[in-house]
Amino acid sequence: MNYSFSSEAVSIGHPDKICDQISDAILDAYLQDDPHAKVAVECLITSQKLIIAGEVQSSAQVDAVSIAKQVLLQIGYTSLHVGFDTHTADYENLIHQQSPLINNAVIDGGAGDQGVMFGYATNESENLLPLPYLIAQELIMQQQLLRQSTPWLLPDAKAQVTFQYKNNLPTHIEKIVLSTQHTSEISFEQLKDQVKQLIISPCISPWINPDIMPDYYINPSGSFLLGGPHSDTGLTGRKIIVDTYGGSCPHGGGAFSGKDSSKVDRSAAYAARFAAKQVVWSGLAERCTVQLAYAIGLKEPQSIYVNTHQTSTIADEKISAALTKAIDFTPLGIIDRFDLRRAIYQQTAQNGHFTHPGLPWEKRDEDIINNLQMA
Repeated sequence: MNYSFSSEAVSIGHPDKICDQISDAILDAYLQDDPHAKVAVECLITSQKLIIAGEVQSSAQVDAVSIAKQVLLQIGYTSLHVGFDTHTADYENLIHQQSPLINNAVIDGGAGDQGVMFGYATNESENLLPLPYLIAQELIMQQQLLRQSTPWLLPDAKAQVTFQYKNNLPTHIEKIVLSTQHTSEISFEQLKDQVKQLIISPCISPWINPDIMPDYYINPSGSFLLGGPHSDTGLTGRKIIVDTYGGSCPHGGGAFSGKDSSKVDRSAAYAARFAAKQVVWSGLAERCTVQLAYAIGLKEPQSIYVNTHQTSTIADEKISAALTKAIDFTPLGIIDRFDLRRAIYQQTAQNGHFTHPGLPWEKRDEDIINNLQMA
């Protein structure tokens, strides 16, 4: 089967990603002082206005506005010229107490919400992520790195990468779209040349077919002088495909950021990714999608579904049974396996939740792999 497939990524300065990072920074602050805090915090940011809202059950005292300002300054939003002036903006904190009924539902280890979560792994890349998605994220990380030494680059940016697939395997890059906010100090022609040379080329060279060069679309709408919240409203949880696999597998619809690990939208999505990776690492399949489903207040998942996309050496049902036996998919089982009551979440709101190899759901487990190989 031959086709083209595209994935996108956004920078830490994109308005939606600003909100994700603030939500997770607030979550980290609660967990720092109270590992058992129950947190569900979301943000809305627009021109010179940030609204923080949500529900919390915790003994910790957290200054959410101060944390938000720290995140905004770290990103680089220091003036209206950039897209948001952290020092003069208006902030509204609407965080309130979590419903005791919700807290009671999870107090003995039940799921913190109803929903379905998906995990995915593919041997297209070393860290088992789809190549269009991985290269798009690498382009954005290169833009962010370059900003440290390049004054004309500003925080807001997006990338999109299209790969050609033949027989379901990626062969070469067809198209690259990269839009980056910039100052007026650089001309549009200079910008295109510099972006291609300094951002794109270092990331894509292994995937260039000299006989079929990709099409480049750099700031295709023209100059990108006004960006950030001054030009686009941001919301927590609006970049769920950017956060996961770039559209290469289904998504249950639940966002991650701002939610503690009792919320299976987050913790079970991490468990599903972990499970899918072990399947591919075991050699039983080249690709694997894992779906988990939960009901609020209940510990055991309602269903565990495995799809290896006709690439497995044994039946998918056998893989599902082996995973169910090898992994505790209850919320407490997931929390304990990955030690999820720690303040580790702000980093996940940058460049995807599955691109950080040091995080526990990305690691290899030889015991599980051995169990799978004996299935």
